[in-house]
Amino acid sequence: MGRSPGRLMWLRFRRDRTGVVSAGVVIFFFLVAIFAPVISWLYGKDPYTLYGHHIPGLLNEYGYPVLPNGGISSEFWFGVEPTLGRDVFMQLVYGIRTSLAIAMTATVLIAVIGVVVGIVAGYAGGRTDYFIGRLIDIVLSFPSTLFIIAFIPVVENLFVSPDEETPIWLRAVTLVTLLTAFGWAGIARLLRGQVLSLREREFVEAAKVTGASPARIVFKELLPNLWTPILIQSTLLLPAMVTAEAALSFLGAGMPESIADWGRMFQRGTEVYMNDITYLVFPGVALLVFVIAFNLLGDSVRDAFDPKLKR
Repeated sequence: MGRSPGRLMWLRFRRDRTGVVSAGVVIFFFLVAIFAPVISWLYGKDPYTLYGHHIPGLLNEYGYPVLPNGGISSEFWFGVEPTLGRDVFMQLVYGIRTSLAIAMTATVLIAVIGVVVGIVAGYAGGRTDYFIGRLIDIVLSFPSTLFIIAFIPVVENLFVSPDEETPIWLRAVTLVTLLTAFGWAGIARLLRGQVLSLREREFVEAAKVTGASPARIVFKELLPNLWTPILIQSTLLLPAMVTAEAALSFLGAGMPESIADWGRMFQRGTEVYMNDITYLVFPGVALLVFVIAFNLLGDSVRDAFDPKLKR
C-alpha cells in the first residue's frame, strides 16, 4: 500500500534532526508566549511592577542593580532592569508574547493577501497581470522600515488628539497594518510565477475542456499545488516579521514603553550596556535563537516537501 505525500513528507522531516530540534525550540517559544500569565503566576512577579523602587537594596544610587550580573539572584532569575527595576525574566516572557502576536497576525494577513493577489495575477493574465505586476514592483521598491516609521505618527494623529496617549490597541493595529501593506508583494510575486507555470499544465487544460468554472480550477486544481510554497514562505516570513517588529520598537516606532517588548529591551540595553551588559544579553540571545531555529525549521520543511531542492 503506497504512502500518501503527507506521510512521506512527515517521514522525511522526522529524519532531519536539525528540523526536529528547531521545531522543538519554536514550539517552546510559542508555549512560553501562550502560557505567559501562568508563568507569571508561578514565578510570583509581573513585567510591569517597579520592584527596584519598592524593594530596598535592589538598585544603587545611580539606578543600577546592586548585585553583580544585572542583579541576578534566586528571587530575580534574570536580574532587574536598570533605573526602573522591573523583572527582566518576566519582561522577556511577555516580550515573546507581544512580538509573536504581532508577527503571527501580520504573517497570516500577508499570506492571505499574497495568495489571492498572486493567483489572480497569474491565472487572469493580460492587463490584470500587467497592472498587478506593476503594483507589486512599486510595493517592493519602497524602503519599508523608513515608511513605517514615517507613517505611524501620521496614522495615529488621524485618530488620537495630540494631548491624548495613543491606545495600545491602535498602535498594535497600526503596526500589523503597515507590516502587512509592505510585506505581501514578495509572496504574491512568487505565487504569480507558480500559477503562470501551472495554468499551462495538462490537468488545468483538461479541467477547462470539461467546462469547470474559474473558481473550481483555482480551488481544485491550482491551490492544492501551491500549498508547498505557501507553507515554506510563511515559515520563513514569521521570523522576519518578529525581527521587523523588534527593529521598529528599537527605533521607537513599536509598542509603547508600558508593554513588554524585545525591541524595547534592546533599546534600553543599548543605553545601559556600559554599566550593565547583562540586560542586553537576554533579549539578544532569545531573538537570535528564535530566528535561527525558525529559519532552520523553514529549510527543513522545504526539504521535506521537495527533497530535490536539498543540496
